[in-house]
Amino acid sequence: MRPPVEVSVFLLSLLAPGVLYTLNNIPALQEPLPVLGMGMVVLGSVLLLLLLTVPHKNKIDPLFYAFAEFSFTCMVGLTNALEQDGFISGFMGFYLKAGEPHLSSAYAVMMSYWEGVFHFVLFLTIIHRMFRGKSYRSLGLLWTGSSIAHQIVLIPGVVIGKYGSNIRPAFWRNVPFFLAPFWAASLLFSRPREMPVVTADKIAEEQKKGLLSRPLDLLLSLLLVGAMAFSVFRGFVVLDCPLDACFTYIYQYEPYLKDPVGFPRVMMLVHLFYALPLLTVLIYGLRTPGCSWMLDWTIFFAAAMAQNQWCHIGASLHSRTPFTYRVTADKWWPVITLNVLLAAAPALLALRCRTNPAYFMNPVPKGQTNDEKKKN
Repeated sequence: MRPPVEVSVFLLSLLAPGVLYTLNNIPALQEPLPVLGMGMVVLGSVLLLLLLTVPHKNKIDPLFYAFAEFSFTCMVGLTNALEQDGFISGFMGFYLKAGEPHLSSAYAVMMSYWEGVFHFVLFLTIIHRMFRGKSYRSLGLLWTGSSIAHQIVLIPGVVIGKYGSNIRPAFWRNVPFFLAPFWAASLLFSRPREMPVVTADKIAEEQKKGLLSRPLDLLLSLLLVGAMAFSVFRGFVVLDCPLDACFTYIYQYEPYLKDPVGFPRVMMLVHLFYALPLLTVLIYGLRTPGCSWMLDWTIFFAAAMAQNQWCHIGASLHSRTPFTYRVTADKWWPVITLNVLLAAAPALLALRCRTNPAYFMNPVPKGQTNDEKKKN
């Protein structure tokens, strides 16, 4: 009797630390090109094992192979985080030396924890639902939002930051990891969403209400406006705006923004040029009834901001960040509170859309009941 597929993926992922420990003790793998080559061999072997061990009685969603492969790399990330924080040793030295030195930075350590815990649990849950015929579209959008946000900060941050002069061949293995979540997002967004049917009367009743008649939505709109203002301000800060407020903020409140690793600067620019337009569109969706796309994009955006803010907050406090760039003790509460709110606002909006979607839905025939399901 075969174990459940998610159990097989879990066990396969647990091989990652053993593989790393073995490779770390092979002298021939202390050079950049052998590290890249062996990395590709390992990932190819994981894919081959999946093809050989997963039953093919039914057609398998191609996303399964991406999720299972990423599950293995999640364990690599968690191993890296634990080693950099001193809990284990003897696993990642060869890769940091000849592969990706930036993985020793505070930002990368927090990123590795996020991947090794949040992404790993997410993948196993998705695979569990996938092979039991249950919907996993929303969970998949959570991962794509989180992963895309991670990649568009990581890759430019390495190139423009202090690690840009020490890029090794193994760094370019990030290219397929950069493209994969975009491919997955295109597949998931193109699939119909499954949700409870709400009667036409209920939808009409909700959509007649103005924003002032929906206090929760009004509060969320104000939070999103605040997030927009904060994103604009910090974008100006990292662009070396000469205003006194910007100068005071970067030196007295968030000196991490000028850390030469490059990740905080890139993240603030991502928020300025990508998150800001999305926040504007989401506020429009809260004001305009029938914007069914809100049900998907709020999930995607909430995951992206949660990933960004986890890494940013953690790195600004982490011991691997030089002391001069860490948040000072006397400014801890206002800085952390603002950063947490920046992550919380999109998450609360996604939760609101998920729990009470009537305002964002298209009208349905009156004869349908709330207990049925429909593709919206």
